Amino acid sequence: MTKDLGKLWAERMTMGERDMSFPDSEPRDAATLMLIDRSGRMPKVLLGRRHAGHKFMPGKFVFPGGGIELLDRLMPTVSELHPDTERKLLERVAKPAGNFARAFALAAVRETAEETGLLLGVKRDRAPTVPGEIWAEFAKANVHPDLGQIHFIARAITPPRRPRRFDTRFLTADASAIAHTIEGVVGPDSELVELTWVPIEEAANLDMPTITGIVLEELLARVEAGMARHLPVPFYFMIEKQFFRELL
Repeated sequence: MTKDLGKLWAERMTMGERDMSFPDSEPRDAATLMLIDRSGRMPKVLLGRRHAGHKFMPGKFVFPGGGIELLDRLMPTVSELHPDTERKLLERVAKPAGNFARAFALAAVRETAEETGLLLGVKRDRAPTVPGEIWAEFAKANVHPDLGQIHFIARAITPPRRPRRFDTRFLTADASAIAHTIEGVVGPDSELVELTWVPIEEAANLDMPTITGIVLEELLARVEAGMARHLPVPFYFMIEKQFFRELL
């Protein structure tokens, strides 16, 4: 990864068309998960197409994800985050509460299950002890989340004066982490109407938000660098209508 390439990506973020006429708001912490299949010659990622009737990003291809719920940080797991991953998730955070870092990973795993029907983790003979109904499907399937499988790829904050603002952590896990599939979650009346595995290098041809395309390139760079845990994590944020890219 060169500094020039990182600068180019930040410039692409700045040039993206967006309406910034809305009342300003504080960004909400969120997490999204990029499932990657590296079993073939070309690595592929899983993308879902949002329902055309949604007010927020209708018809766009996105990664599954959403906001953190209070119960996410309480969900038990078979392993915890790698120390480097945990440390980077806590950087540039003013007052992280207890289990703050693991809450991002667990929110991404839960949202992936809710939106795609794919449960990530380890299947065992007994059910995990879940903290509430939002994790019930994992108990039904005897799937225990495994945070050691999670990598931290990028962080981005939605620009000011947008209708919805998020401080999103983009995480990834290998497709081999899929332990169970719930049928019928994706369909014409669901939040995601279809799922598709796409080679990373071809995914930019799909209709997707600018940040999704940029993070896909960040993911490809990380794959080509061997997915090492110590590698820096890019952080995208806007100041005075210009995007910056810093490394965590």
